[in-house]
Amino acid sequence: MKQRLITAVVALIIFVPLVWLGGVPFDILAILLGLIALSEVLIMRKKLLISPEAVISMLAALAVLIPQNWLVFLPSDTTQFTVFYFFVLLLLTYTVITKNRFSFDDAGMLILGTIYSSVGFHYLMQARNVGISTVFYLLLIVWSTDSGAYLVGRKLGKNKLAPHISPNKTWEGSIGGVIIAMVIAGGFTLIYPQNVGPLSMLLITLILSIVGQMGDLVESALKRFYGVKDSGKILPGHGGILDRFDSLLFVLPVAHFIGLI
Repeated sequence: MKQRLITAVVALIIFVPLVWLGGVPFDILAILLGLIALSEVLIMRKKLLISPEAVISMLAALAVLIPQNWLVFLPSDTTQFTVFYFFVLLLLTYTVITKNRFSFDDAGMLILGTIYSSVGFHYLMQARNVGISTVFYLLLIVWSTDSGAYLVGRKLGKNKLAPHISPNKTWEGSIGGVIIAMVIAGGFTLIYPQNVGPLSMLLITLILSIVGQMGDLVESALKRFYGVKDSGKILPGHGGILDRFDSLLFVLPVAHFIGLI
């Protein structure tokens, strides 16, 4: 417990000032987090981080992560998707070079893992570009949902939410987490309004709280499939980057889809 608390304090001391600062320092932090998250997927898959396929995957992740205005050295009509797909083609070509020792299935897993671990952090940078209050609003949804679900689940939880994936989660905790998120994160938007009205923000908070819990369950399913307790060990007492950002990796893209980012 002590180690967990120390890690949380140190992480917040680093993370919060960079969120506040924004700009290139925050972009670099988000890029590093995305690359570490992908490395955790690769390690769970038992891929060497110095293997050709891992290097190509990392470059593909960079293509997704880096801001578009960092690609000024490329032709003006070159998009991040174009660069990303170039590395997808390299992965597929590698199946031929290795005579299928690295297969189409392997390539598919790495492509999906790259998208999963990098798109969310790309939109984390986009959220900061919208405004610091938007970032903290989205973080509050995740934090209050997680804490609320834990506290309500411990007190009132009886009906298992997904026992085959995460046996400790309950429907009561899930619903409690959503309600607490709507109170805390929804209340935050009354003080720091976003670009939509108050009633719409409550609905958005409800949706994003549910989406965040699904992100948590998806990462739990991934770990269960690969037979690991934590996605990594970079955060002592907390696990890996995926363990800490699994909900945000779902919340951020959906926040973009609905026009908040």
